[in-house]
Amino acid sequence: MGESRALPRAEALCLGPPDWKHACHVLLYAPCPGRLFGKFPLRFAVLMQMRFDGRLGFPGGFVDPWDLSLEEGLNRELHEELGPGAALLRVAEKDYLNSHASERPQRVVAHFYAKQLSLEELRTLEDRATQAKDHGLEVQTGWRRENVMGLIRVPLYTLRDGVGGLPAFLSNTFIGNAREQLIHALDTLQLVPGEQLQKAAYMTQTRP
Repeated sequence: MGESRALPRAEALCLGPPDWKHACHVLLYAPCPGRLFGKFPLRFAVLMQMRFDGRLGFPGGFVDPWDLSLEEGLNRELHEELGPGAALLRVAEKDYLNSHASERPQRVVAHFYAKQLSLEELRTLEDRATQAKDHGLEVQTGWRRENVMGLIRVPLYTLRDGVGGLPAFLSNTFIGNAREQLIHALDTLQLVPGEQLQKAAYMTQTRP
């Protein structure tokens, strides 16, 4: 994806078809007590997705022209991708975080949301995601693809070597601006202490 620019929701909604497409994605998270190896606090469970192309992203997708709102399009995509577990999930406008517009390789406005669930709800979503119709498949639907290889949890801790955990995770390949969306959400929602998050992002930039 080319460089993107942040813009207010109202301005983003003025960019419409046929020149612009809109896509909505969501970070799903839940408080998660406990410690890894009895030492590293987990704090929260945060979900991302492994895509068919090996890149990491968030659940969601393109909004159809006949969707009545961004949120309607997002919830439809979640039900298609996540299967029966998404029946208990409803993302609303109050969960909206930000919008970014990018003109390359195509004109897309990416809207990002964050939705807090209970840990039980999140586990149910994980358990039932494999029952989604297109789980593990790449299916061409018109001009878009439905493609979900599986949900994964983001490690929000940093191991003592300073690399394992979140720094190593951030060195993966992400689709579009998903990496920036993740870092922004972790900071905005205070899911990771600020200094730890800054160090993790810095380690990613300086690793060979």
